[in-house]
Amino acid sequence: MNKLTIFLILVIGVGLQGCNSEFLDLTPDSEPNANDFYQTEEQFQQALNGAYQPLRSLVGESGYLMGEMRSDNTRYDYYAPDRGIHIIRRENIDDFLDDSQNQWTNDYFNNSYVGIARVNTILTRIENADFDQEAKDLIIGEAKFLRAYYYFNLVRYFGGVPLYLTEVTKEEEAFLPRASADEVYEVIIADANEAIAKLPAPSFPQNGRANKGSASTLLAKVYMTRQDFATAEPLLRSVTTMGYALLPNYGDVFRTSNKNSSESVFEIQFMMGDQGQQSMFIYWFAPKTNNVELITGVKSNTLNYGGWNVPTEDLMEAYEAGDSRKAASIGIAEGVIAEDGSFVIEAVKSSDGYTQPAGKVAKPFIRKYLNPHNRERNTDDNWPVYRYSDVLLSLAECLNENGKSSEALEFINQVRRRAGASLPAITTTDPTELRQVIAHERRVELAFENHRWHDLVRTGRAIEVMTAHGEEMKDRYNYIVDNAYTITAERLIFPIPYLEMQLNDQLTQNPGY
Repeated sequence: MNKLTIFLILVIGVGLQGCNSEFLDLTPDSEPNANDFYQTEEQFQQALNGAYQPLRSLVGESGYLMGEMRSDNTRYDYYAPDRGIHIIRRENIDDFLDDSQNQWTNDYFNNSYVGIARVNTILTRIENADFDQEAKDLIIGEAKFLRAYYYFNLVRYFGGVPLYLTEVTKEEEAFLPRASADEVYEVIIADANEAIAKLPAPSFPQNGRANKGSASTLLAKVYMTRQDFATAEPLLRSVTTMGYALLPNYGDVFRTSNKNSSESVFEIQFMMGDQGQQSMFIYWFAPKTNNVELITGVKSNTLNYGGWNVPTEDLMEAYEAGDSRKAASIGIAEGVIAEDGSFVIEAVKSSDGYTQPAGKVAKPFIRKYLNPHNRERNTDDNWPVYRYSDVLLSLAECLNENGKSSEALEFINQVRRRAGASLPAITTTDPTELRQVIAHERRVELAFENHRWHDLVRTGRAIEVMTAHGEEMKDRYNYIVDNAYTITAERLIFPIPYLEMQLNDQLTQNPGY
C-alpha cells in the first residue's frame, strides 16, 4: 500500500482514538472529515471524482515507460550531458535494467493503490448513506470499474499483489501478503461483472465516465489475457451494439475537439488551465532541444523533460504505403546539432515518405498528442485507454482464436478501410497468418497508447520479439550497455517496490530482482 496512505491512516486513527471530547468531535462545515463527509450523493460523487484522479498519474508519469518504451515501439533520445538518476531510471525501463528502487515503476504501483484505497472507502461507506439506491448503484458501478482497472494493471505489471477490498481503518489491516495472480483476477472479474450490471449503456456525447461499454471492454481484455477467448467474444460483440463508431479520419480521433467521441470507449480526462488537471504529453515526447516552438507553437526548452517515447525505426517501417496512420501518429523534427551538442529544430516534416537530407539530423516524435495550446506544458489532451478500433481488433482476434477466422475479416477491414483507401483488404483465413495480421494491425493502429507491451506478453511473443529488438538497438546505438536487454520470463513483470518491502515484511519479491 502507498506509504503516504498508510501514514495518513495511522495518524488519523491515533488522533481519533485520543480525541474523545464532544468539543473535538465537532468539525467546521468548511472542513469536513471522513466521519461526516460520506453522507450525501454529492459527497460520494466528489469522492468518486477523487478515485478517478490517480489515473492521470498512471499515464502521465509511468504508463508510457512501462507500456510503450518497454516494448519495441519506442525508445529514448539519449542525452549525454544529463545523467541524473531520474533520467537513468527511465532509460533502465527501456533497457531492461530496472530494479526495485526504480522511482517510475514504483510510482505506478503506489498510485494504483491510492486509487484502490479511495474506491474502497466509497464502497465501504456507501451502503450506510441515506440517498436513492439507483444513484448508489451508479456510483458503485463506476467504483467497481475503477478498482478492476487498477488491479488489472497491477497484476499484469507486477504479478500477484496484496488485495485490499475494504477501507483500511486499523494498522493491522494496512499490511497484507501478496495474493496470487489467480486470486487477483477473480476480484477483477467480479468487480467488472458488477460494473457491467450497474452501469448504463453509453450516451453520446459522452461525459468521460465509465459506462457499460467501458466495463465490458475491460472484462473482455481480462479474459483475453487469460486466454479465454470464448468468454471474451460475446462481451466484445455486445460493445459493437452500443452505438460506438469509428471517426471517418484517423487523425481526428486525437484532436481535443473530439474528446469522448463516438470512438472513445474510455479515456482519461485532462483539462488545460490553472486547475492542476492539464496534460503535457507532447512535451515528454518531443525531442530534447533548447526550443521546441516549431513543434508545439509555444517557446519551451525540453532538454530536461523531452526525448521520451521516441518511435523506433522498426515501428516506422511497419506502416504500409498509403497508411494514413503513420503521418497522423509520427512527425519528424529536422535540424542540426549545435556546438554545445544540443539539437536545433529547423523544420517539422511529415513522416510519410520522408527522406533525410544530407547534413541534417532527423528525430521522429509522437504527434498524436499534438494540439493547439498557448502555455508550455499545459495541454488539453486526454489519454485514450480503450477505443472502438481496439474493440474491433480484439473481437477479430477472439474470432480467429475461436475457429471463426472468416468472420474476423469484417472487423479487421473496418479498421483498415479507415486507415487508407488504398490499403488492400485482408482476405486470408489461415488462423496462423491471420494471427500475425491482427498483431501487426494492433501495433500500427494503437501505437503510443500503451498496448504494445501487454500485447507482446499475453500472446507469448515478448521474449522473442524484445530479444531481437535489443540486438538491433545495441548494433545501432553504442551507448547501450552489454547487459541491457537480457530478457527472461522473470522480466515480463516488474519488481515489487523496495520501499514497500521495507514497510511490509509479509511481501515477497518477484524472482529475478
